Amino acid sequence: MGESTSRADDILAALDPEQRQVAANPLGPMCVLAGAGTGKTRAITHRIGYGVHSGAFVPQRVLAVTFTARAAGEMRTRLRELGVGGVQARTFHAAALRQLHFFWPRAIGGGAPEVLPSKAPVVAETVSRLRMQFDRAAIRDLAAEIEWAKVGLLTPETYAAGARLAGRELPGLDHTAMARVWEGYEERKTERGVMDFEDVLLLTAGVLEEREDIARAVRDQYRHFVVDEYQDVNALQQRLLDLWLGGREEICVVGDPAQTIYSFTGATPEHLLGFRARHPQARFVRLERNYRSTPQILEVANLVLGAARPVPPPQAGRPGSPARGRAALASGRPMAELAPMRLQAQGSGGPAPSLTAYDDDPAEAAGVAAVISGVLKRGTAASEVAILFRTNGQSEAFEAALTDAGVSYLVRGGERFFARQEVRSAIVLLRGAARGDDGSVPLPDLARDVLTGAGWAASAPVGAGAVRERWESLDALASLADSLAAASPAARLGDLVQELQERAAAQHAPAVQGVTLASLHAAKGLEWDVVFLVGCSDGLLPISMAEGLAAIEEERRLLYVGLTRARRELHLSWAAARNPGGRASRKPSRFLDAAAAVLGEGARSQPRRAPGGRGDSARTPRLPSVCRGCGAELGTAATRKVGRCSDCPPTYDPAVFEALRVWRVEVARAANVPAYVVFTDATLTALAETRPTDLPAMAAVSGVGVLKLQRYGESVLSVLGGADPHNVAEKHSAARELG
Repeated sequence: MGESTSRADDILAALDPEQRQVAANPLGPMCVLAGAGTGKTRAITHRIGYGVHSGAFVPQRVLAVTFTARAAGEMRTRLRELGVGGVQARTFHAAALRQLHFFWPRAIGGGAPEVLPSKAPVVAETVSRLRMQFDRAAIRDLAAEIEWAKVGLLTPETYAAGARLAGRELPGLDHTAMARVWEGYEERKTERGVMDFEDVLLLTAGVLEEREDIARAVRDQYRHFVVDEYQDVNALQQRLLDLWLGGREEICVVGDPAQTIYSFTGATPEHLLGFRARHPQARFVRLERNYRSTPQILEVANLVLGAARPVPPPQAGRPGSPARGRAALASGRPMAELAPMRLQAQGSGGPAPSLTAYDDDPAEAAGVAAVISGVLKRGTAASEVAILFRTNGQSEAFEAALTDAGVSYLVRGGERFFARQEVRSAIVLLRGAARGDDGSVPLPDLARDVLTGAGWAASAPVGAGAVRERWESLDALASLADSLAAASPAARLGDLVQELQERAAAQHAPAVQGVTLASLHAAKGLEWDVVFLVGCSDGLLPISMAEGLAAIEEERRLLYVGLTRARRELHLSWAAARNPGGRASRKPSRFLDAAAAVLGEGARSQPRRAPGGRGDSARTPRLPSVCRGCGAELGTAATRKVGRCSDCPPTYDPAVFEALRVWRVEVARAANVPAYVVFTDATLTALAETRPTDLPAMAAVSGVGVLKLQRYGESVLSVLGGADPHNVAEKHSAARELG
């Protein structure tokens, strides 16, 4: 007992005052608002460790939920270092799937269905049966839409209404058609006897709701819960978490509203912000001491985040709307709990962040590669350098530039580490050698002897390419043996194999030597000594498709996540043109305006349209900014186009809209193009709303450009005038063929 108490005291002694508040109070509800780099994983693993060593927790009755298998693996590693075993650290899906497999024979009978590795093939089969034509990218969009709807607890019957409320639009497919695709997708799954990842959560929740005996068994097994990245919980995950808890209060959640960057998947910070409403007695702890980045880097990050504009909460009833969060605010919750994070650097100073402008994208890629070569020559390991970008399509230019510069790299989100042939072969050799490990040779030396047979050498091969990448994979295994021996001096080759098996199951790859290329979304949760944040121009940050204040502010948070990945050096850059010799139409990201005092005047963006210039309001009709029905601000291009918010009833004749839709379908089919290429749903709605009677009036409708006016104007006017849409479409197509 005395040793356990001493270990518990040691765990608290290693923490700062705020982290200690988290760890020293293991019982009861707690909400930890943890800024980037503030040691949240350290705080919650020490909370579990203190709870176990103090006797408050039985480790087997603790479930720690994370959002990635890598994070779950890291948590298990840290708990092991604290002398804690038996705690379940899993993703939502992994925890639910384990329960589903265990209880399925009892609840349903037989074995649980297999999980689809991907929705895309089943979606493709579904649209083919519906005689729809979509390319691979569109198929992925349809699959993502099904995922969004399912985590939002919609059904094919309620999808259309829910999607309209949320302002969701898919090119070439109206909400009713999307609901048919989803319904067909569910039928195909039933035929195959499989389930998808969302079904894992839905079915587990369904079993717990319908079978009180099973719910009681789960709640007896798990008494204490920890949820990481709570700002990214969706409605379905919260429903399952509530069922696990069963009204109990033993839960600790950790999150940061400033790092909410996955709303497009259905994630919402409403559960984090409304935690007090569900748990009135909860403790709130704010972690703002940053141990990762230099004061200079944090100054830029704080300035960018501090310029954020408040986003009004969505209207009640909208999927994902923070109704409970607003209720919590109304209940008198202290506003200090929700005040924006201002990170406080705890480390020493470093070089000032830089912003570099390049003439074009290839020049930016070459310039960044040249700077990285210098960084590596100064002694920084390649694994401590990253290039971060907004879209995966930006990666190719930097891959080529690094190859030309002779710098090895790896693309995060590319081939998984444990899927590489050399890694699989090495693990087989290590497993075989473990049977003959008599302990006479130190683990690091023995591991290297075995890895030599797989192609490892003490010296790295010269240059980049496949040979270098193969060596780096094997060297990462050798380094892992070093780390394991340092943490557990008694560890042997069998322990290394077990560690690799656990990491492979969690996709928790060891560090590989090479510059990391990653999107900002993929970089979440990671950090490097030196970060190059590229493409910092309007159109990329924020991305051009971001519409409305909420979407723009999420782009700001995405940039903030990228800035806070850097420990020691931060290099920002942007290119004025896409191609050499192209028009220099880009400007620095508007988000950098707030940091111009640090980054220089070159960080300030300029108005994108000069008065009287191209695109001036004198030539482009100004879209309405408020709803003609209720006067609410219109936040998206689609609602501005029709002049009406999605919650107000349409003011057009449904028969007119249907006639236009029928005409569009016929014209699109004859031209063998998707329907949205003719006119989008929003433009059809605007035409039905305004019912222009001549070409000049039709030209004033947003979405009707010069070419579409010439191509479709007379036909549309005929349909609006009451002509049969089938006949009009047939005449139009015949005229196009003759023309």
